[in-house]
Amino acid sequence: MLLLRRVLLLLLIPTAAAAQPAISATTVARVISTLAADSLQGRASGTSGIGKAARFLATEFQRAGLQPLPGNAGYEQAFEAWRARLLAVQATVAGQPIAAHQVVVIPGQEQLTWPAAPSGPRVVVVGPKDDPWKAFWPLRKPTADVVVLLDTAHRKALPEMARVVAHYGMRATRPTHSTVILLAPAPTAATPYTVRATATITPVPMTNVVGMLLGADPARAAELVVFSAHYDHLGTLPAVGGDSIANGADDDASGTAAVVALAEYYRAQPAPARTLVFVAFTAEEIGGFGSQFFSRQVEPAEVVAMFNIEMIGKVAEAGPGAAYITGYDKSTFGRLLNKQLKGSGVRFVPDPYPKEQLFYRSDNATLAKLGVPAHTISTSKMPGEHYHTVDDEVSTLNLSNLTAVIESIARSARGIVGGRQTPSRVKDAGERQ
Repeated sequence: MLLLRRVLLLLLIPTAAAAQPAISATTVARVISTLAADSLQGRASGTSGIGKAARFLATEFQRAGLQPLPGNAGYEQAFEAWRARLLAVQATVAGQPIAAHQVVVIPGQEQLTWPAAPSGPRVVVVGPKDDPWKAFWPLRKPTADVVVLLDTAHRKALPEMARVVAHYGMRATRPTHSTVILLAPAPTAATPYTVRATATITPVPMTNVVGMLLGADPARAAELVVFSAHYDHLGTLPAVGGDSIANGADDDASGTAAVVALAEYYRAQPAPARTLVFVAFTAEEIGGFGSQFFSRQVEPAEVVAMFNIEMIGKVAEAGPGAAYITGYDKSTFGRLLNKQLKGSGVRFVPDPYPKEQLFYRSDNATLAKLGVPAHTISTSKMPGEHYHTVDDEVSTLNLSNLTAVIESIARSARGIVGGRQTPSRVKDAGERQ
């Protein structure tokens, strides 16, 4: 009789595996569908659409039972970026007026008249055999006044440079310097030029959405594990078949849904050993301003690991439920995750697209450069089929596999969240070329 009672008791007590809450497929689908809806107009930074997205995510964090960060009244972490918008430009080269389409201006002053003094802007000459992009990229965020005299042999590069400037038209801090690119025949450092330009420089409200679960282990609670994704996208693009909204379902409503689902998942479990921080970043697409601001609000030495989740809506080359990790060889992060996945039939693999330099292209990069084992987890084939197009719709996603990937992330994070594993620090984050 006693043995029977013990058997009945064992049957009534769920096993450890059964007791674990599952990732909610309903939550995943609902969050993605809301963020990728046409009503949010592609969630471009600084628009009403992304404001709606921020408020929705704050509600989701509250529903999941997260706490605001210490010192924050709510979940919205507000800051400013700066938009510099060119209004008009006139220029001459070698005494001859040049058309506006032969000039690209990255304005840092509202009124620009060059040369304004004998010690005018630095002049960079790009000759016919030089690489125009090698000169352009370092000057895209000017730290001094510079004039680039671009040989007419590179005239086809100028419109693309103008598109890059328009896309990255915001700066993290108020700009004070300008870069001007002038198309010039056979330029030399002595080629005379004039530039007159007017611009507006205005602050733009930005919002990260951040919540946390306090760690329960007194020895580990000050150590942070970050789960993140960016919730902004491109807004609108030139129409294709009458559709101009870049919905960004995979990029990165999928990753943002993972952050919400993981918050919900961990809240349903016993309190973690380490403190978990869940953050939806803004402005990743235009320069990573959200992650840059966030990194200044935390002490990098206290961040044990960062799971940055980016585009997990498609099945990876590694197979169902699997994903790849950018910068796999830069810390022990990936190896520790795979130890937790052993026996699950799923494995996280190194980034199979090294030429794309993905480690430097998402919100993990800022903290990684400060030594944090901050890596991006993704399944997207690069360049992706629907990447940065109006076709990045919910209908293109594999939602069941997406949920399985989030399950894999949750399983793989157990050792780090529980304080039993600590990844090595990143020592060679380097810089994107």
